[in-house]
Amino acid sequence: MRLSNLADYAVVAMTAAARQPAGSRFSAASLAAETGVPLPTMQKLAGKLASAGLLQSERGARGGLQLARPAAGITLAEIVEAVDGPIALTNCTQNQRHDCALDGCCTVRPHWGAVNDALRGALADVPLTRLAQMEVPA
Repeated sequence: MRLSNLADYAVVAMTAAARQPAGSRFSAASLAAETGVPLPTMQKLAGKLASAGLLQSERGARGGLQLARPAAGITLAEIVEAVDGPIALTNCTQNQRHDCALDGCCTVRPHWGAVNDALRGALADVPLTRLAQMEVPA
């Protein structure tokens, strides 16, 4: 599995957001400057992450962005899904799509749900606080 570039940037952005002082507001421009993610991309990500309930966006002089809930309660799975949609390794498990040439004879298809659940579970076990640590735990 490979994350899309946008999902990768979302993880980078949320990690930078988690390193901000609790309750503080920051701008998409400051996150872009800190992370190296281009500002238009950061603005797009801020919208997607806010729509998913991971960031809060407030307009006005005292506005800005902030985490919608504590970093410990946000998981890697949620960030990826906010940008890329449901975690699935194959198309046949998404929205009952049947565009595979093997659809009529595939014996593996019934098992992809368990594989996808295991992958999502692994990503859900990684809280944003772990990603925001400056030192990698052993």
